[in-house]
Amino acid sequence: MRIIGFAIKKVSAERKNPIKDKLEIKSGLNIDDISQEELNLSAKPSLKFDFTFSIDYQPDIAKVEIQGAVIAIDDQNEGEEIIKDWKKKKFSHSSKLGLFNFIMDKCNLKSLHLEEEIGLPFHIPFPKLTPASKQENIKDSKENNPANYAG
Repeated sequence: MRIIGFAIKKVSAERKNPIKDKLEIKSGLNIDDISQEELNLSAKPSLKFDFTFSIDYQPDIAKVEIQGAVIAIDDQNEGEEIIKDWKKKKFSHSSKLGLFNFIMDKCNLKSLHLEEEIGLPFHIPFPKLTPASKQENIKDSKENNPANYAG
Protein backbone atom coordinates (compact mmCIF):
# COMPACT_ATOMS: atom_id res chain seq x y z
CA MET A 1 0.00 0.00 0.00
CA ARG A 2 1.14 3.47 -0.86
CA ILE A 3 -0.04 6.43 1.22
CA ILE A 4 -1.15 9.30 -0.99
CA GLY A 5 -3.19 11.52 1.30
CA PHE A 6 -3.49 12.78 4.86
CA ALA A 7 -6.20 15.06 6.19
CA ILE A 8 -7.00 16.37 9.65
CA LYS A 9 -10.72 16.65 10.37
CA LYS A 10 -10.70 17.78 14.00
CA VAL A 11 -8.10 19.18 16.39
CA SER A 12 -8.81 19.62 20.06
CA ALA A 13 -6.54 20.70 22.93
CA GLU A 14 -8.00 21.38 26.34
CA ARG A 15 -6.34 22.14 29.63
CA LYS A 16 -8.75 21.35 32.46
CA ASN A 17 -6.78 21.61 35.71
CA PRO A 18 -3.36 22.80 36.84
CA ILE A 19 -0.57 20.26 37.22
CA LYS A 20 -0.10 19.51 40.91
CA ASP A 21 1.62 16.31 41.90
CA LYS A 22 2.21 13.29 39.78
CA LEU A 23 1.55 13.58 36.07
CA GLU A 24 0.92 10.59 33.84
CA ILE A 25 0.80 11.03 30.07
CA LYS A 26 -0.88 8.36 27.95
CA SER A 27 -1.12 8.47 24.18
CA GLY A 28 -3.11 6.28 21.86
CA LEU A 29 -4.00 5.76 18.24
CA ASN A 30 -7.23 4.11 17.10
CA ILE A 31 -8.44 3.26 13.65
CA ASP A 32 -12.13 4.26 13.70
CA ASP A 33 -13.13 3.04 10.25
CA ILE A 34 -11.71 1.54 7.07
CA SER A 35 -13.54 2.00 3.79
CA GLN A 36 -12.94 1.89 0.08
CA GLU A 37 -12.52 5.29 -1.54
CA GLU A 38 -13.11 6.06 -5.20
CA LEU A 39 -10.38 8.29 -6.64
CA ASN A 40 -9.74 9.52 -10.14
CA LEU A 41 -5.99 9.41 -9.58
CA SER A 42 -5.47 5.73 -10.20
CA ALA A 43 -7.23 2.76 -11.72
CA LYS A 44 -6.28 0.80 -8.61
CA PRO A 45 -8.66 0.89 -5.64
CA SER A 46 -7.84 2.95 -2.60
CA LEU A 47 -8.63 2.68 1.07
CA LYS A 48 -9.52 5.38 3.56
CA PHE A 49 -8.43 4.92 7.17
CA ASP A 50 -10.24 7.18 9.66
CA PHE A 51 -8.26 7.59 12.88
CA THR A 52 -8.23 9.25 16.29
CA PHE A 53 -4.94 10.13 17.97
CA SER A 54 -5.17 11.20 21.61
CA ILE A 55 -2.93 12.24 24.45
CA ASP A 56 -4.35 12.17 27.98
CA TYR A 57 -2.69 14.00 30.83
CA GLN A 58 -3.81 12.23 34.00
CA PRO A 59 -5.33 12.75 36.51
CA ASP A 60 -7.86 14.83 34.54
CA ILE A 61 -5.40 17.62 33.67
CA ALA A 62 -5.58 17.93 29.90
CA LYS A 63 -6.36 16.20 26.63
CA VAL A 64 -5.13 16.62 23.08
CA GLU A 65 -7.06 14.88 20.30
CA ILE A 66 -6.62 14.76 16.54
CA GLN A 67 -9.07 13.07 14.19
CA GLY A 68 -8.33 12.57 10.55
CA ALA A 69 -8.03 10.24 7.60
CA VAL A 70 -5.30 8.64 5.52
CA ILE A 71 -5.82 7.59 1.92
CA ALA A 72 -3.73 4.73 0.52
CA ILE A 73 -3.65 3.14 -2.92
CA ASP A 74 -4.10 -0.62 -2.81
CA ASP A 75 -1.13 -1.70 -4.98
CA GLN A 76 -1.25 -5.33 -3.84
CA ASN A 77 -5.03 -5.84 -4.28
CA GLU A 78 -5.41 -6.56 -0.57
CA GLY A 79 -8.17 -4.03 0.06
CA GLU A 80 -11.00 -6.53 0.02
CA GLU A 81 -9.20 -8.69 2.58
CA ILE A 82 -8.54 -5.67 4.81
CA ILE A 83 -12.21 -4.55 4.60
CA LYS A 84 -13.43 -8.10 5.29
CA ASP A 85 -11.22 -8.32 8.40
CA TRP A 86 -12.32 -4.85 9.48
CA LYS A 87 -15.96 -5.93 9.45
CA LYS A 88 -14.91 -8.58 11.99
CA LYS A 89 -13.32 -5.74 14.03
CA LYS A 90 -9.81 -6.90 13.16
CA PHE A 91 -6.97 -4.98 11.56
CA SER A 92 -3.81 -7.02 11.63
CA HIS A 93 -2.57 -6.54 8.08
CA SER A 94 1.15 -6.17 7.38
CA SER A 95 0.59 -2.54 6.31
CA LYS A 96 -0.64 -1.62 9.81
CA LEU A 97 2.80 -0.81 11.21
CA GLY A 98 3.74 1.56 8.38
CA LEU A 99 0.33 3.22 8.50
CA PHE A 100 0.50 3.73 12.28
CA ASN A 101 4.03 5.14 12.07
CA PHE A 102 2.95 7.59 9.36
CA ILE A 103 -0.06 8.78 11.38
CA MET A 104 1.99 9.08 14.57
CA ASP A 105 4.70 11.12 12.82
CA LYS A 106 2.13 13.62 11.56
CA CYS A 107 0.10 13.77 14.79
CA ASN A 108 3.06 13.96 17.15
CA LEU A 109 4.34 17.07 15.37
CA LYS A 110 0.93 18.73 15.53
CA SER A 111 0.51 17.72 19.19
CA LEU A 112 3.84 19.22 20.22
CA HIS A 113 2.75 22.56 18.79
CA LEU A 114 -0.61 22.39 20.60
CA GLU A 115 1.04 21.40 23.89
CA GLU A 116 3.33 24.41 23.65
CA GLU A 117 0.40 26.72 22.90
CA ILE A 118 -1.62 25.71 25.97
CA GLY A 119 1.36 25.33 28.32
CA LEU A 120 1.58 21.56 28.72
CA PRO A 121 4.74 19.51 29.13
CA PHE A 122 5.64 17.68 25.93
CA HIS A 123 4.41 14.10 25.70
CA ILE A 124 7.68 13.05 24.01
CA PRO A 125 10.96 13.62 25.83
CA PHE A 126 13.47 15.65 23.87
CA PRO A 127 17.17 14.78 23.87
CA LYS A 128 19.16 16.72 26.45
CA LEU A 129 22.80 17.71 26.40
CA THR A 130 24.80 16.97 29.51
CA PRO A 131 28.25 18.24 30.35
CA ALA A 132 31.05 15.75 29.85
CA SER A 133 33.83 15.32 32.37
CA LYS A 134 36.76 17.75 32.08
CA GLN A 135 39.16 15.00 30.90
CA GLU A 136 36.75 13.97 28.08
CA ASN A 137 36.39 17.60 26.99
CA ILE A 138 40.18 17.96 26.62
CA LYS A 139 40.41 14.69 24.66
CA ASP A 140 37.45 15.61 22.39
CA SER A 141 38.81 19.07 21.65
CA LYS A 142 42.15 17.64 20.47
CA GLU A 143 40.56 14.97 18.28
CA ASN A 144 37.69 16.96 16.79
CA ASN A 145 39.30 20.37 16.41
CA PRO A 146 42.63 20.14 14.62
CA ALA A 147 44.76 23.27 14.71
CA ASN A 148 44.14 24.06 11.03
CA TYR A 149 40.36 23.84 11.30
CA ALA A 150 38.55 27.09 10.62
CA GLY A 151 34.86 26.37 11.07
